[in-house]
Parts: sequence; structure tokens; C-alpha cells
Amino acid sequence: MKISGFTFLKNTTKLYYPVKESILSILDIVDEFVIAVGDNDPDDNTLGMLESIGSDKIRVINTVWDLDKYPNGTVYAQQTDIAMKACTGDWLFYIQGDEAVHEKDHQKILDACSKYVDDPDVEGLLFRYMHFYGDYEHYFRNHCWYPNEIRIVRNLPDVHSFRDAQSFRKIPNFDGVSYHSKEGAEKLKVVEIDADIYHYGWVRPPELMTQKTRHINTNYKGKGFNADDYEEFRHAYDYGRLDRAKVFKGSHPALMQDKIKQLDWKDKLRFSGPTAINRDLKKHEKLKYRILSFLEEKFLGGRLIGGYKNYKLIKK
Repeated sequence: MKISGFTFLKNTTKLYYPVKESILSILDIVDEFVIAVGDNDPDDNTLGMLESIGSDKIRVINTVWDLDKYPNGTVYAQQTDIAMKACTGDWLFYIQGDEAVHEKDHQKILDACSKYVDDPDVEGLLFRYMHFYGDYEHYFRNHCWYPNEIRIVRNLPDVHSFRDAQSFRKIPNFDGVSYHSKEGAEKLKVVEIDADIYHYGWVRPPELMTQKTRHINTNYKGKGFNADDYEEFRHAYDYGRLDRAKVFKGSHPALMQDKIKQLDWKDKLRFSGPTAINRDLKKHEKLKYRILSFLEEKFLGGRLIGGYKNYKLIKK
């Protein structure tokens, strides 16, 4: 059995992505790690960071992002596909540059891959998610933040990244462009495993969080997008009231400890006052979704009311 790791990256060091920690969090359990690296800005050092890891498992594919051909976030899916289709493993382990896996789950992941490698009914493995927000002590896992997602897929020619690279689908005769189209696409059959993805995409200094959202909006809306036309991009990012998030009582991956020690924006976080400052309410801050999340957690054991699921969960 062979496991390939893969991801896509661009401008990750300048935007405070924990990429080195992310890659190292699964490097020991994969046989190769394929990375599509985009055309970084001159002030970014993503390639230098990758070289500093010093692993012969890592294989870099240099790419150029075409936002005109791949709009609305589909450039993420296209870049994911470039890396995925260069993998040679039986299983393909996808980890985005702001995600990490705890070492406590390594053996569980290997055991699941071994258990299902010869079972063609299982096309992917489903992980739990914790979305850390503002700092490393608060997270969301509710109606507004996907609680589960596919991160290991079987190496099949029809499997492609889907939409904005959050997940995967089988897309026969794929045209290489229509990542948002559902026509002819099939959800993967997956089994849920007892392992977590620690998502740190919303943990960075407020000033850099603003810069990240500027970059993301450009990738979705195209090069003509002007963030300066919007009030929220003129200020350091406001995370809102963190007392409405869950308090994390577990342990982070060991490789994240140095990154956690670098957190120096505690004085810029809020636990009272207005819900949001200088920006519109985020989905998880709106009353409707706060009520939905409360009902799901208190009365439904965390099961979502009409939540989006991009997979077919099967029992084995």
C-alpha cells in the first residue's frame, strides 16, 4: 500500500499560513508529497520554506494561476487537480496549507487506509474538523462551519477536486474547467474515521487576516476586484466576539507548538461588545444560524439540520 500526500500553495509565507507545520504533520505517514506551487509574489518565500524541510519525499510542480480561465475560486480546484493527478499512491491524502493532523491520529489513519485499500466500495475517508478562530484556544464546529470533510481519496482517474477545492467528486469525461458543475458528477462513497483535521485558516494577526481576505476575494472575483472599494478591507480584521466560539480543551499537534508561541495579538481580540466592527456579520454571527447551531448541539448531538454534505456516508 502506498499513500501520497498532496496540496497546492501560493503566497503562503507572506500570508501567515502554517505550511511547514501542515506538511510535516503528515510527512511521516506518506510515501511522497506532491505540491503544486503557484507563481508567488516577489516578497513571498514559499519555495524557500519547502526547501528548508529537506525531504526527498517532496516533489514540487511549478504552476501559473489563471484567474480568468478559473474564476469563482475554481483556480484552487484546478491547482489541487494538478498535484493530485501527479500522485502515484493507492490513497491520496489531501491537506491544505492551513490544516494539520495530530500525531495521535497517525496510526488510526494508517489502519483505515490498510483496512479499506482492497475494498472498492470505499472511495474516500472522512475526517472531523475543528475550525480554530482568532487564536488557538477557540474554535467552531457547527452549522456554519463544515464539521466533516473528505481528505483521503482513492487514486481513481475520474476523481477530481470540486468547486473551490473544499472536497472531491467523481466527474467522468471532465472538461478540465467546469469545477462548479454538478452535471454528471457523483459524490464519493466514504467511511468516517476517528481522526481530526485542525484547521488554522482563521488564526493569524488581524492585519494579515485582512490581507488574506483581500487575496481570497481577488481569487474569487478576478483581478479587477478592488478591495479598497470596501470598508472592511481598510481596517485590521475584526474577529468579532470570541466568547461565542467553543473553548478548546485538547492538545494541538506537537509541530504547531512553536507557531502557537508566536501568537502576539491577544490584545486585539474581543470577548464582549458589538458582534462585528467595520464589517458585515459573518454567517456564524447571524441570529438565524446561532439558533440553528444551538438546536443542533443541544438536541441533535451535533447533527446538522439540512447541512451541506458533499459525500455519501456508508457503513462498513
